[in-house]
Amino acid sequence: MNYVLFDNFRRSNLLPLTYLRPVADIRIGITTIREKWEKYLGTTTSTLTEDFLSEKYPIKEEKDNIMINGSICPTPELVKEISKLNNNDVLVKGEVIAAMRVESTDLENMDEDNVEGVNVVESSSDFLKIDYTWDIFSHNDRALRDDYKMLTKGRKSATLDKSNTTFGKDIFVEEGAVVRGAVLNSETGPIYIGKNAEIMEGSLVRGPFALGENAVVKMGAKIYGPTTVGPFSKVGGEINNSVIFGYSNKAHDGFMGNSVIGEWCNIGADSNTSNLKNTYDNVKVWNYGDQTFVETGLQFCGLIMGDHSKCGINTMFNTGTVIGINTNVFGGGYQRNFVPSFLWGGTSGFRGFDFQKALDVARKMYARRGLEFNSIDREILKSVYNMTLDKTNSRMFF
Repeated sequence: MNYVLFDNFRRSNLLPLTYLRPVADIRIGITTIREKWEKYLGTTTSTLTEDFLSEKYPIKEEKDNIMINGSICPTPELVKEISKLNNNDVLVKGEVIAAMRVESTDLENMDEDNVEGVNVVESSSDFLKIDYTWDIFSHNDRALRDDYKMLTKGRKSATLDKSNTTFGKDIFVEEGAVVRGAVLNSETGPIYIGKNAEIMEGSLVRGPFALGENAVVKMGAKIYGPTTVGPFSKVGGEINNSVIFGYSNKAHDGFMGNSVIGEWCNIGADSNTSNLKNTYDNVKVWNYGDQTFVETGLQFCGLIMGDHSKCGINTMFNTGTVIGINTNVFGGGYQRNFVPSFLWGGTSGFRGFDFQKALDVARKMYARRGLEFNSIDREILKSVYNMTLDKTNSRMFF
């Protein structure tokens, strides 16, 4: 069977986190949504996404295809329902199309909202669906617990060093991980420590918590779950209910709560994120789809930062701040709560971030991790730059 994860028409609500990736490559819980599906299905998947992303994330077409909504996290029940679909069956729950089985040689021109000649099958599964950026940290608790069960089922943890203080029994350590002199409390949720990851001495970790492959928790860090630190990331200071996709650093003191950080980001030392208004009102957040601030329905909401963005030391982020991709924020005082992509500046004003300079920084960051920022990555970044250029008034605003 050929499985294709598709972006639905609401992907713009997940910007800036979907500028450089399909929806299915969002990290929530321990793994990305794609990695969850491939684990459950026991096979690889391809992607139906935006044209400018299609070279890096190509679609594979066969005569018999199962299309799966890339914003949905799988469950055993949902996978079973999908396996029972016949040709031209569409699996729905309410107004949500979860999956469809189609015979087509032109998947790229399929319209999710206008699928004719199909049989509707109602799903009874209780699954997570990611519609907005803040859903990622809001649903991270359940996603992390579900992933922990999936990844550890029938497996035995590596031995945890006796210098650690532990509470609870749901701690799983992959081979090569180093954890010494830390306090790990899994009574509030499971703790997963990835391959070759490290938790340094003096760290305090309260689950649910996931630490990705080769990621590092630095000395004296205080982490409250549900929090995910993606692969090859470094964290320190105080973190609560946040998701860091991977290859990003918040390595120093400072507070971050109810936040989502993309890849290749850097949070400067002693930077802090407000996640609660002094009025205790619900938080509004910039929505790219509606081009305005929208209600989240949440009292706690911190920072949403797109890939390749950074901030200087002592940066203060307002409650419900959204930062685009490849933007550098610095300077005293609280920053504005929406900063578009490819800008450089702060409270005193912004200027455009030169595209060639942005490429140079990206190449250097990749090289530090032993990776190559190739021509495909460059063209994707260029496409987003051109898309956002018209919306930021020639990259200059004050």
